[in-house]
Amino acid sequence: MNITDVRIRRTYPDARLKALVSITIESDFAVHDIKVIEGPTRLFVAMPSRKDESGSFRDIVHPITPEARQQIETAILEKYYAYLAENPEEDSSPNSGA
Repeated sequence: MNITDVRIRRTYPDARLKALVSITIESDFAVHDIKVIEGPTRLFVAMPSRKDESGSFRDIVHPITPEARQQIETAILEKYYAYLAENPEEDSSPNSGA
């Protein structure tokens, strides 16, 4: 899998949700509304989801293998940290840093 683009669409410096991100895979397939979330010990990436009839949230798209998940998370978090380095006024996270 080749992630050809990662775009930080919107940031939320003072919230648990830190950013909304879009990625492009192989210059052919885009996934929007991926979330960067501040967890108790680190930032993590959550796939786009929606609420089903029972009130549970289900991913709309998701990586199948742990390796694919790691590749996506690494690409997104690297881009997010680079974005923060270029825009330091947007970083208010106590867990920030690479």
